[in-house]
Amino acid sequence: MQVPSPSAREAASMYGTAVAVFLVLLVAVLQGLAPPESPLPYRIPLDPKGDLELSWDVSYTQKTIYFQLLVQELKAGVLFGMSDRGELENADLVVLWTDGDNAYFGDAWSDQRGQIHLDSQQDYQLLRAQRTPKGLCLLFKRPFGTCDPKDYFIEDGTVHLVYGVLEEPFGSLEAINTSGLQKGLQRVQLLKPKISIPALPEDRRTMDIQAHNVLIPSKTTYWCHLTKLPQDFPRHHIVMYEPIITKGNEALVHHIEIFQCTNQFQNITFSGSCDSKEKPQELKVCRHVLAAWALGARAFYYPEEAGLAFGGSNSSRFLLLEIHYHNPTNIRGRYDNSGIRLHYTAKLRHFNAGIMELGLVYTPVMAIPPKESAFVLTGYCTAKCTQAALPPLGIRIFASQLHTHLTGTKVVTMLVRDGQEIEIVNRDDHYSPNFQEIRMLKKTVYVYPGDVLITSCTYNTEDKNEATVGGLGTQEEMCVNYIHYYPQTQLELCKSHIDPCFLQKYFHLVNRSNLGEYCTCPQASVPEQFASVPWNSFSRVVLKALYDFIPVTVHCNKSSAVRFPGKWDLQPLPEIISKLKEPTPRCPTSRDQSSSSLTVVNIGGGKV
Repeated sequence: MQVPSPSAREAASMYGTAVAVFLVLLVAVLQGLAPPESPLPYRIPLDPKGDLELSWDVSYTQKTIYFQLLVQELKAGVLFGMSDRGELENADLVVLWTDGDNAYFGDAWSDQRGQIHLDSQQDYQLLRAQRTPKGLCLLFKRPFGTCDPKDYFIEDGTVHLVYGVLEEPFGSLEAINTSGLQKGLQRVQLLKPKISIPALPEDRRTMDIQAHNVLIPSKTTYWCHLTKLPQDFPRHHIVMYEPIITKGNEALVHHIEIFQCTNQFQNITFSGSCDSKEKPQELKVCRHVLAAWALGARAFYYPEEAGLAFGGSNSSRFLLLEIHYHNPTNIRGRYDNSGIRLHYTAKLRHFNAGIMELGLVYTPVMAIPPKESAFVLTGYCTAKCTQAALPPLGIRIFASQLHTHLTGTKVVTMLVRDGQEIEIVNRDDHYSPNFQEIRMLKKTVYVYPGDVLITSCTYNTEDKNEATVGGLGTQEEMCVNYIHYYPQTQLELCKSHIDPCFLQKYFHLVNRSNLGEYCTCPQASVPEQFASVPWNSFSRVVLKALYDFIPVTVHCNKSSAVRFPGKWDLQPLPEIISKLKEPTPRCPTSRDQSSSSLTVVNIGGGKV
């Protein structure tokens, strides 16, 4: 079998590097031959219809990910890969395509115009290609980092997976352009932590918190459903929870959260769109996270020695279920009963687990100017607060949920001790507000009295014409890390914001520098003052300096919203004398011959 001649540009790339740069795959239809049960533990649908399904596993010793892509209705090929924000342009891709006679598999990349190019360094290695009763199954692998400038560096945090469907043969790879393809994206955490599953108590019981026969809207929607615990439900410990996804809706249910309401909550009912005008205002007090699941996540386990308390006389009976339905192709007529199954025990564990808020206080004094590509705001949980509130032996953080609103692109929380950055608690360099989950940490983080926790959020407001201020509204911004830890303390919120008096001095300075042309007057509200700022280089630089150097007001709050005793205004920023080095990609020490040489896989046929 002769390998077809490449195009001139492809030939120049191949011979210029003296490396054969793509794999040739001849796929046969093997009727009745199915692969063994998939050993890959993680699985998600890529497209809304579920025609593309991805499974994967992580080898931390090899620093490699194993992928299995199931294509149920293959036409002329498929593109799969990763990009910074989910675009199919400027993406790192693996491509299966046909010229009408033969099928090819190779490592490729797309430029900013969507043009596909064969990669001179082949880092995706095909392990198996097979027709099954469910469709075509491709098994391949790739290192986390390749040191190829055209490749995506796979790291902890969110990864934006992209795909495209080829509906007709192409004479060459570079004849493919992503602009006319059926395409989409899916967000997921690929590098799942390898954590042993704790033993569950023999007396555990389950409680399903579910939607009730919801007709999934024909657009992307947040659905809210209020439910309540049984009357006189005693105190229990949640030890594990897992998703309940209605069969057939796996590609439409994007993420689910359960919030507990406050004790003052009144007895009302509601089931409908979270954005509905009929949604009761009282639901705003249902904000204490009990459980959260997102696409690609599996069951969440608490450590054997700890559990999350719920029920009892001091706890609200009311729970708010929130489901994000992602329906970009407007699929109609689907009903849903998805939710979360709580596993709980009456035998309380040794420690109560707690949830603590780190980051910025919800206040308009923290704002992001418009037309910014990477503006950073930082919140502090200071040494003074942890000294006052944490027990002598400290706390252990085992999970974390990062949160911003619509403009957030990166979130990181750093542990600082004696002026030195010790370790990263959680970091997501490709954070998306459309993908929020509680993530188990790879290792427990120990925080002691006197330690500092610094949470920084990066925002992109290039599409905004006015400043985005902090607040509770969707169009306002937040910067939060909900850490899950034990033993539970009275400290529920450890956050900061700049002193408002300094912000008024900023507005006055801006007003003077513009000869009073703009009214940033003190009698106006802070959002109104920000709306009047002329966003030139001076006003931007000065605001950034203000946020980076001015003393802060610290909210070192108990669950009652009362601060711990002490002076918390005009607190100096923590001094950092030693920083951690930025993570750098590790290049593979050796490469398999099959990943850098031309391979012909002939299993008896020709067409895709």
